[in-house]
Amino acid sequence: MRALRLTAWKSDPEMMEVPEPHPGPGEVVVRIGGAGACHSDLHLLHEFEPGLLPWELPFTLGHENAGWVAELGEGVHGFEIGQPVAVYGAWGCGACPRCLQGLENYCENQGEAPVIAGGSGLGLDGGMAEYLLVPAARHLVPLPDGLTPVHAASLTDAGLTPYHAIRRSWPKLMPGSSAVVIGVGGLGHLAIQILKATTAAQVIAIDPRAEARQLALRVGADHALDPGPTTGLEVRDLASGRGADAVFDFVGSDATIALGAMSARQMGDLTIVGLAGGTFPLSFFGVPYEVSIQTTYWGSRPELVEVLDLGARGLVRPTITEVPLDEAADGYRRLAAGQIEGRLVVVP
Repeated sequence: MRALRLTAWKSDPEMMEVPEPHPGPGEVVVRIGGAGACHSDLHLLHEFEPGLLPWELPFTLGHENAGWVAELGEGVHGFEIGQPVAVYGAWGCGACPRCLQGLENYCENQGEAPVIAGGSGLGLDGGMAEYLLVPAARHLVPLPDGLTPVHAASLTDAGLTPYHAIRRSWPKLMPGSSAVVIGVGGLGHLAIQILKATTAAQVIAIDPRAEARQLALRVGADHALDPGPTTGLEVRDLASGRGADAVFDFVGSDATIALGAMSARQMGDLTIVGLAGGTFPLSFFGVPYEVSIQTTYWGSRPELVEVLDLGARGLVRPTITEVPLDEAADGYRRLAAGQIEGRLVVVP
């Protein structure tokens, strides 16, 4: 079968022919209906140095996956051939305290043999292929009625990651509150919808691209700002002069983290989700009092069930650009050039 694979660090992926997978005991093969292309993949392709991660090359890309059960391994129960499913992409040990909570994204045995840090498309073969071997049935979530694999694929990361970050701040996003979304890309445009669907907060989006600001308004943002020297003051003015109760930074650069700190209200949250590698000089007077600054990574399997429910009810719907598998490498180049609105989904 065809698969888009990373064969060397700091290089473009290659389309290759690889053997079609078949499941062993406890495993499941999924016929891919959609595989999302994530901006974090660009960091993986072009920035990571050899030896930085405990992964062996080559492997197939694609950590956002949904499709249909194609083959069941011995001992797998609860799924049927042809059943539509989403794949929870963070694959942990399944036995540590975090994994037992469904938080395999925070597996405490990651990187310790025999557990490989990462998951689908992250050190192990992912879904940018015709079929995906899933090592344990617990990584599958049945798709609710009304949700297709093409739309569900993006929700497994681009929906789940902002949902997890926003869920942590729910107590602060009551009526009269404000939330800021910095970066209206694949994750940011879904974060806006999640905020509108699950909180009472006013939503302020920030992005330098005019088309991204237009997308933000289309999907429910109350305001969309072009970042500049006075943007933090603009946020405060829109938030009754107090600042935002929660800021979600989907870029993570020096400039955006500083903007988030400037925009935050006392006792607010600043959550850094983007992987741009920025830093912030934290000091007593560097942020408003009791502002909590944190990072998050992906989300839990139970949270994925909740995100898929929001998608099935039409409350969260990704804006997607579909490309066939043969054009996936070019799709990554378009993503790097900022030419993709919303989320890029590869459809074998």
